Amino acid sequence: MPNGWQTRLNTTVLAYRGYNVTNLGRSAQLLAHPTYGPTVERWLQEASAVCAAESGRTVDLAGRIRRGEETTLSTYDEAIALIVAMSLAQLELAEQFHGIKFRSTRMAFGYSLGELTAIIAAGVFQMKHALRIPLAMAADCVALADGVAMGVLFSRGPVLDFDKVTRLCLEINAEGAGVIGVSAHLAPNTMLLLGQGTTIDRFSARMHDLFPDRVYLRKNDGHWPPVHTPIVWERAIPNRVARLLHTLPGGMTRPIPPVFSLVTGKANYSDLNSRELLMRWVDHPQRLWDAVYETLACGAETVVHVGPAPNVIPATFRRLHDNVEVQLAGNSFNSLTLRAISTMVRRPWLQAILPSRSALLRATMLEHIILEDWLLETAPK
Repeated sequence: MPNGWQTRLNTTVLAYRGYNVTNLGRSAQLLAHPTYGPTVERWLQEASAVCAAESGRTVDLAGRIRRGEETTLSTYDEAIALIVAMSLAQLELAEQFHGIKFRSTRMAFGYSLGELTAIIAAGVFQMKHALRIPLAMAADCVALADGVAMGVLFSRGPVLDFDKVTRLCLEINAEGAGVIGVSAHLAPNTMLLLGQGTTIDRFSARMHDLFPDRVYLRKNDGHWPPVHTPIVWERAIPNRVARLLHTLPGGMTRPIPPVFSLVTGKANYSDLNSRELLMRWVDHPQRLWDAVYETLACGAETVVHVGPAPNVIPATFRRLHDNVEVQLAGNSFNSLTLRAISTMVRRPWLQAILPSRSALLRATMLEHIILEDWLLETAPK
């Protein structure tokens, strides 16, 4: 085995991707590989069967991948099943053909759907059981997505005040013309908002009365399933998931490796609380920034990104890497150029938190591995 990250699993963190508008990644290449293919096919068949049982229609995830047919919002349930199955297949390929035992890693976390995948991989639930949780609410999430827009709230000035953002969302909700909520806290200067109807526009029009200058809201195209927001209350989805969790097999095993929850911002999954955390997972914002900081603070040297075409988590680490690098250059008296001075001015949020969170400096030293790429680059001949 090469003397690389594979031999330092105690300093490796696993990061699992969530749902996005594109979800195939390099799955077709893994499925078509003569050595890897049978393992990938087995995971896809199992996930297809669970998805078919919940949806009441025929599902063939392997066929979809071979055709290169991306999922859409209308096939949200198949996207869920595909992402989870391919993530778990990648882990098995790494262990079966490369001897990498990911249960020896420092910790794991996942963005959105990725947290469910993380606890399956950590032995808390079996896929055939846990996959029922998001699949059971998929149809209602698609229905609620009609008219729901995403807004990216970000600051080029100070750290965003989470309480102020929440307060404005609550004030807009109380007007009775649509619900808006924070879906993810990506960084001290970035949050994702999901809102019905004109709520994103109304938030944009009123936010400058609360926030300093250089706070912006960019509205994204398309419609989004409003998980991790109070919008899901409209169809009692958290309560229905809680009822399903009562009879879900498993859930009484402490995860190995430890799983850092984006619900609580802590690595506090135990042998007793997985059901409670999964219920809260449905409507609570994703605290991705907490997981990013914990990855740096725990001494990790490598982050392995699991799933087809990982996106949000690698992009978050990349932005942090670039910001820290520029900030360090700006703080060096030997390189205090006009450009460096201007970048310091543009990132006061980072300058404010660096002294108290010095672990952020390690962002420039982390190695990032996209697991599907690595598997194909090192595939058996």
